[in-house]
Amino acid sequence: MKRTGLSLLVLLLTAASTSSAQQTPDFLKQYCLKCHNSDDWAGKLDMETLNYEHVDANGATWETIIRKLNAGMMPPKGEKKPSADTTHNFISQLETRLDSNVKNTAGAPALHRLNRTEYRNVIRDLLALDVDVSSLLPQDDSTEGFDNVAAGLGISPALIQGYTSAAMKISRAAVGDLTATPGATTYRVPANLSQKQHQEGLPLGTRGGLRFEHNFPLDADYDFSVKGNNGFGRDPSVVINITFDGHELAVSNPRSFHLNVTAGVHTMTAALRDLKRPTGVNDIYSVYSVAGTINGVEIIGPHNPTGTGHTASREKVFVCQPKSNDEERGCARKILLSLATEGFRAPVSDKDLQPLLAFYDQGRREGDFEAGVQQALSRLLVDPRFLFRFEEEPANVPAGTEYSISDIELASRLSFFLWSSIPDNELLALAASNKLHETATLKAQINRMLADRKAQALVENFAGQWLFLRQLAGVTPENPNFDDNLRQAFTQETQMLMGAVISENRPVTELLTADYTFLNEQLANHYGIANVRGSYFRRVQLPADSPRRGLLGQGSILTVTSTASRTSPVIRGSWILQNLLNAPVPSPPAGVERNLDGDGSVKLTSSVRERLEAHRTDPVCSSCHAVIDGIGFALENYDMIGAWRTKDGDSAVDPHGVLADGTPVASPNDLRNALMTRPDQFVNTLTQKLMIYALGRPLQYHDMPSVRAIMRTAAGSDYHFAALVSGIVQSPQFTRRVKSSGSTTAQR
Repeated sequence: MKRTGLSLLVLLLTAASTSSAQQTPDFLKQYCLKCHNSDDWAGKLDMETLNYEHVDANGATWETIIRKLNAGMMPPKGEKKPSADTTHNFISQLETRLDSNVKNTAGAPALHRLNRTEYRNVIRDLLALDVDVSSLLPQDDSTEGFDNVAAGLGISPALIQGYTSAAMKISRAAVGDLTATPGATTYRVPANLSQKQHQEGLPLGTRGGLRFEHNFPLDADYDFSVKGNNGFGRDPSVVINITFDGHELAVSNPRSFHLNVTAGVHTMTAALRDLKRPTGVNDIYSVYSVAGTINGVEIIGPHNPTGTGHTASREKVFVCQPKSNDEERGCARKILLSLATEGFRAPVSDKDLQPLLAFYDQGRREGDFEAGVQQALSRLLVDPRFLFRFEEEPANVPAGTEYSISDIELASRLSFFLWSSIPDNELLALAASNKLHETATLKAQINRMLADRKAQALVENFAGQWLFLRQLAGVTPENPNFDDNLRQAFTQETQMLMGAVISENRPVTELLTADYTFLNEQLANHYGIANVRGSYFRRVQLPADSPRRGLLGQGSILTVTSTASRTSPVIRGSWILQNLLNAPVPSPPAGVERNLDGDGSVKLTSSVRERLEAHRTDPVCSSCHAVIDGIGFALENYDMIGAWRTKDGDSAVDPHGVLADGTPVASPNDLRNALMTRPDQFVNTLTQKLMIYALGRPLQYHDMPSVRAIMRTAAGSDYHFAALVSGIVQSPQFTRRVKSSGSTTAQR
C-alpha cells in the first residue's frame, strides 16, 4: 500500500510539473528561461512560475516583459536572439491575452490640487489677469515626469500661506486698490543675451533690448528707468528706442522719464537704434560692432492715482454695478455667483455662497462696495473648491463600484488636460445640457479646444516636461557659441514643431520624421542651413537627407542631453530609451565610477567615445551600456549644443553603433529610420505619457489594454494627434471612476 501511494504521489507531481511546463510558451523556453528561472533568478524574475494561461495573475510582470522585448533589451547581448518576426508575434499574442483577461479599470481616486501652472492659468481665465505666481507659490514636485500628478501635489503650512498671500494680492489687482502704495517692478534682459542683433518682436531697425507686458494697477503717474551700460552714451548715433502699445515714445530723456498711464495691461519695448547702421533693415551693417546694451526697465508707481480705470479684470468681476445702497448686496451676490460657478467648475448653491457673502459683508463694513467684493474674492481664491479639483460621488453607488462621472466633471477633466485651466462657457453649456459625453459632441469639442490658443498649454506643460524643454533654461554649456539668444531659439523651434503637430492635427510620428522645422537666421546659421534671414521664425522645408529632421536633430534635445563640457552618448541614449521608447535603463550600481572627465585612465584629448569604451571594459557596466551607447553614438556628429561636427578633440567622430536588437546605425538618419521601423513603439510611449498627464496619476498594468485600444483606433487615422487625445478622453480611465470608501468627494 505504501509503495502504491508513493507511486501515485510521484505520478501526480509529474503530471503537475508537465502541466506547468505546458503553460510556458516555447518562446520563453528558448530565449528566456536560461536566465530567468528559480535558480539563476536574473533580474529577480522567475518565468517558470508565470502562468501564461492566466496572465491576469501577473499582469504587471507580463507588461514589463513586453516593454523589454519591444525595446530589444532582451535577450541581452551575447545570448541567442529570436528573429524580429518571432518576437513581434509573441508580443502580439501576449498583448491579446492581456487585453482579453486583465480588467480595464478607472483606477482609485485621489484628491487633486491645482499645481502652480494651473493656478496661474485659472486666474488668467477667471479674472483676465496674468500674474507671475512663481514668487508667491513654491515649485511643485514632479512624479512620473509631470508636476500635475495628484500623488505628488501635497499640501503644507507654507503652501497655505502662499495661497493666502496670493489671494490678497490677486484680488486687489483684479478689483483695483486706490490705497495702493508705490512699488517697483523690474524687467531684466538675460545676462547672456547677445544684443548685437535685432530681437524678434521689437521694432525693425533696433537691436538688443526687451519686450514685456506690465499690468498697471491704477490710472496714475508712473516713473520709468531704462537700465544699461555706458556704451550707448558715447556715440550720439546710438539712441534708446522706447515704444508703448506699439507707438514710439518721444521723451527728452529715454533713460528716465515720467508717464501718466491708464490702468490695465500695456506692452512696452526698450531697445537700441543705431541711426547710422540700423539692424533688421539692411543686413550688410551686421558686420559692424557697436557698443551699448539694454539691461532692463524699472517701473515705479502708482503715484497720484485718479481711479481704478476700465480694465479687463474689472469687466470680468463687476458684471453689475449697484445704483443705490439697497442694490449693493444683491449685486454682490450676482458677482460672486458668477465667479464661484466658474472658479469652482460646478453649479453653486445659496449655501455655497454664504461664506463668500460673509466676507463681502465684513469688507463692506470696513470700506465701500468694491472693498467688500475684493474681500469676498480673496476668500473665493482660498476656498478648497477653487484650489482642489473636487468631484462629487453619487450616494447610491456602493464603495468600490465603478461609475461614469458627470458631464460637469468631464468638462473640468477635459479643460485641465488640454488647457491646464478651467472650462470656457461653450464647454460648460454643453455639460449643463448633458450633451458633452455624446461621442460626436465630445470629438467636436476636442478639435475646437486643440485649435484654440489655450492649447499652447500642451506645448509648454506637457511637451515641456516630456521632452525636458524646461531644463533648457538652467543649462550652462561651456561653449563660446552658446548664448541666451540660442537658448531661446532652441526652445522656440521645438515648441513650434510640437505646436504644429497639435494645432494642425498632424501624425505624431512627424515629431521624429518632420521634413520641416522652424528657424530664424541665428538658428539656421548654427545648423548650417542657408537662405534664412532675419530674427523672426518661419517654417523651413528640409531635404530628405537632412540631419535636422524631427526632435533628434534639434538643438534643444541635443543640449539638454549633454554635460556642460561635452556630449554624452549615455545621456542621449538614456533619454531616447526613456522618453521615446518607454524602456528606461536602471541606474548604475553604487560605487561604479561614472566620471569620464579626467579620472586619469584616458587622456582628456581623446574622444568621448574612446573614454566611454574604456569605461565599458568593466563587466558591471557593459550590460547596460550595450543597450544605451549604440543609440548615443549615432548622434555623436552633434556637439554639446547641437552643431554639426566631424571631429571630437583630436579624433574623428565615429558615429557607428549597434542597437540592442542588433540593428547597425552610423548616423542620426540611421537611428531615425531604425526607430520608424516600429513606429508603434514611439506612439505607445507618447500615448502613455499623454495619459499620465491627462489623468494626473501613474499608469498601472491594468491601464495598458486601454493604451493599446487607443493606439489601434488611432492607427486608422495615421496616428493623428487628435485621434490619440480623443481615445484618451473616451477611455474608461478618463470618463469613469471608482467610488472610494471614505469621503463623498475626491479626485480620480
